[in-house]
Amino acid sequence: MVKKNTIQSTGRRKSSVARIRMSDGTGSITVNGISAEDYFGTALQIEMLKLPFQEIGAVKKYDIIASVKGGGKSGQCGALVHAASRALASIDDDNKASLKKAGFLSRDSRVKERKKPGQPGARKRFQFSKR
Repeated sequence: MVKKNTIQSTGRRKSSVARIRMSDGTGSITVNGISAEDYFGTALQIEMLKLPFQEIGAVKKYDIIASVKGGGKSGQCGALVHAASRALASIDDDNKASLKKAGFLSRDSRVKERKKPGQPGARKRFQFSKR
């Protein structure tokens, strides 16, 4: 059921990976077989998904079918925004310039720091006792 003018793209955030197929349509976003509103639930994340499209003035112009794995809902939403932005940037150079200026094309590489041996967490130390 892939439509004409389909663009495939990948986006990442934290440990989440989003693979999308974007095609001309009515603005519907499907994530793992469920609508984005039902999958993410919070209004903030739904608005985040629409930001790249609002930046270039293409709201309700493209349909997205996404497969998202890893991480939590917030990281998955960020990965989906990154993938959609990359797909929109591949369509037109003007889109790429405005999306890059708005910061949608840069990958957010912040991840949880690993726990180190000999201490209870990444930075925390065991309590020091003099005696």
